[in-house]
Amino acid sequence: MGTLNPSQKNVDKMTKYVQKYWEKSGTVGHPDAGVTEVVINGLAANIEEVGRPLCPCNFYPSKQKELEEHGRRWICACDEMKKWKYCHCLLFVTADGKPITEYLPDDHEGREIYGVVKDPTPDKGREGA
Repeated sequence: MGTLNPSQKNVDKMTKYVQKYWEKSGTVGHPDAGVTEVVINGLAANIEEVGRPLCPCNFYPSKQKELEEHGRRWICACDEMKKWKYCHCLLFVTADGKPITEYLPDDHEGREIYGVVKDPTPDKGREGA
């Protein structure tokens, strides 16, 4: 089990990364700062546990095995964020705190939960789009 209290160094590292990615992707942090804090702490804890900022919002029977089998798929910013600009952790959202779902496949759980949430900055954030 990972540390519940990650080092301030790793928290600061992830905070800086997230702030830069907000700018790069045209997203913002969740209006409830506690959501952002919990996710950043989870990312920092995973750096300490497995050496990478593995998404803390997924369940992995084995985090190390997940990394070995799927590479960077769930490394923040995850493949879903890079491809569809969708963050199920709610770390990268619109100003009203919703994840962008505009680019998701129609049958994706994010679409089913949130409906279509338009991208307020379509010129930013999607790699290879």
